[in-house]
Amino acid sequence: MIRPYLPLALSALLAATACSAPPPPQLGTSPTKDVIAAMTNDEKVSLVLGTGMDIPGLALGPEMQGPVVGQTIKGVPGAAGTTFPIPRLGIPSIVLADGPAGLRIQPKREGATRTYYCTAFPIETLLASSWDPELLERVGRAMGAESREYGVDVLLGPALNTHRNPLGGRNFEYYSEDPFVSGTLAAAMIRGVQAEGVGTSAKHYAANDHEWNRNTIDVKVSQRALREIYLRGFEILVRDAKPWTVMSSYNKVNGTYASENHALLTGVLRDDWTFDGVVMTDWFGGKDAVAQMNAGNDLLMPGTGVQQKALLAALASGALKPEILDRNVERVLALILRSPTFKKVARTDTPDLAAHAKVGRDAAAQGMVLLRNRATLPLAPAVKTLALFGNTSYAMITGGTGSGDVNEAYTVSLVEGLEAAGLAIDAKLAGDYKAFIAAEKAKQAPTQPFMPAPPLPEMAVSAAEFARLARASDIAVVTIGRLSGEFIDRKRDGDFELLPNEKALIRDVTTAFRAQRKKVLVVLNIGGVIETASWRDIPDAILLAWQPGQESGHAIADVITGKVAPSGKLATTFPISWDDVPSSANFPGKTLQGPDPQAKGLFAMVDRAAEISYDDDIWVGYRHYATRGVKTSYPFGFGLSYTTFGYKDLTLSAAEFGPSFTASVTITNTGKVAGREVVQLYVSAPGTSMPKPAVELKGFAKTRTLAPGESQTLSFALAARDLASFDEASSSWAVEAGTYTVKVGASSEDIRQTATFSKAAAEQAGTVSVSVSGAK
Repeated sequence: MIRPYLPLALSALLAATACSAPPPPQLGTSPTKDVIAAMTNDEKVSLVLGTGMDIPGLALGPEMQGPVVGQTIKGVPGAAGTTFPIPRLGIPSIVLADGPAGLRIQPKREGATRTYYCTAFPIETLLASSWDPELLERVGRAMGAESREYGVDVLLGPALNTHRNPLGGRNFEYYSEDPFVSGTLAAAMIRGVQAEGVGTSAKHYAANDHEWNRNTIDVKVSQRALREIYLRGFEILVRDAKPWTVMSSYNKVNGTYASENHALLTGVLRDDWTFDGVVMTDWFGGKDAVAQMNAGNDLLMPGTGVQQKALLAALASGALKPEILDRNVERVLALILRSPTFKKVARTDTPDLAAHAKVGRDAAAQGMVLLRNRATLPLAPAVKTLALFGNTSYAMITGGTGSGDVNEAYTVSLVEGLEAAGLAIDAKLAGDYKAFIAAEKAKQAPTQPFMPAPPLPEMAVSAAEFARLARASDIAVVTIGRLSGEFIDRKRDGDFELLPNEKALIRDVTTAFRAQRKKVLVVLNIGGVIETASWRDIPDAILLAWQPGQESGHAIADVITGKVAPSGKLATTFPISWDDVPSSANFPGKTLQGPDPQAKGLFAMVDRAAEISYDDDIWVGYRHYATRGVKTSYPFGFGLSYTTFGYKDLTLSAAEFGPSFTASVTITNTGKVAGREVVQLYVSAPGTSMPKPAVELKGFAKTRTLAPGESQTLSFALAARDLASFDEASSSWAVEAGTYTVKVGASSEDIRQTATFSKAAAEQAGTVSVSVSGAK
């Protein structure tokens, strides 16, 4: 008998063993810990990194290219990123896409005979001006459905940083200067999106309130301001809506990058607020991948080869403990298990864009704010012909630029919207503007990806033409437009403040039309606050249309014709002067000596080491103006209607504050047309143990549409936490003893009803586990 050759025998033995070995565990059918145990270190590291990112027209350096292991999965062209698949363990790749104002994907694809457009919804600042959580939830459901149909698993929004300064470049993506408004409305948006089985990513956590040097700037902020202003909105949405993910911000907070800040990501977010989802970086955010893993930043996006090498080396050296990596891997796997991709939800690529456009149109009209109206709106039946002035009357700005932009199929201009409503536009003036705009655009150089094009100059109009138009038209409409976006903040001159030729246009149009006893309406097609005090008394009416999305023209026409009665209110203050803004003294911060050697600029940014001290502390927005008696152009909460409302019978459930404390008030439509009212509840605290704002918003509600003479009683619940301020000495939420005043009104300056209650003893309304490092 011949003995088999040893290597051959061993080979056969191994083959037999392999054939008899059980298959590897599979995600979803095997315990997750078994799946993790079956993963190699390479697979684990790959899973906590995205698969890289290609940016058309932009060459990324080798240090910013995708991981060297694996591949970039492009199931949805134009999506922001994907996670790493491990097919042998049943782990698919999931898709993450931008989306604060609608899903952002590539609308046209190579070899495709169809298009993949998405709905451009109104910007978040407009949605906040609706003060309507139910409306935000409907918008969220439409966004979520669209994302699911196009194969997206996580929508990267909402964004809810603070309107700390009017010049913040991405303020259009954010809701408000008030964290209660921001958190409440962002939570509604999240509920809507996630009801469709698609995840969200609340961003940018935290204190990423402007764009200048955003990748390196160190935000120095007190613990009280951080907790009460800059974290409070995130806390509300985490507790109330449970987002699948939170996105950490680029900036440092008190000396440590947010994405590397254990106190922020674990101490506050997970320990204090019990968040149980995934934390992901903003794209290319942070500097130290190992520190990010240790801090609780589970997923690094979009993922780079440099990060992969660093994590593998850290595992080998012990700088990254296996249990930390396994923890983060487990969180990413939990996200994948929830995803439409893992659940094999059918992808149709045919969302109901027509239905979603209707949602966007309704939302846009509900969030527009009527700032001034001298018997001008709604347009009288006799008004048939309009003269439209201003570039953006003919080229509406639907939203901002950058990741908050959307590739929509069409945009309804103001001309198209008014004509669809049965109104005529002066044809000669329209032709002159269209030719002028085309010629000026042809002169512009191409812009970098995601960057806004520079504004066009306004067309000069002769005195004779003003006179002709005033004779031939029933009313004049002047549109003032402003575009802003990611990567760059706004400017004071010519942006926050109107250009001289824009003021002259408003003045000259008004002079000509007043001479014919005709009215002038100014429409503000803007993404952020501008100066209005110097010219607001010139025209007869001012409609703040914000950036209303793709249905812009229809929505504006709905409001000015009276098809929809305006019910929007400002969720951010319009100051008289930029110098009145409490953060203006040192905005946007200061550059430290020399460039940060690790800073890597993208697009038009060349980041240098910088810092900003939030010296305004808690005195942001109306908290500053109301407390310090600074007059405003239009206060927080302000907005006119085509009708009027009466407030009566403010009633508190008890004279002494207790566990189930409520306030109720009755609102009556005292005018002649149907309408809705946003009712705001403010509280004034004793302010004996620490400084307190004169008023703080603690509740709001929007009535249903009330017919003339109809009433509705609204109720508001107040808990101890609503009365509390953050006490740095005890690291707790402290409620003072003393007398409190409830103030219910139509704005922060228009209080209609007041009532008082007492708090017999001081108490703590909760303690916190950590201080965010380095706070001053």
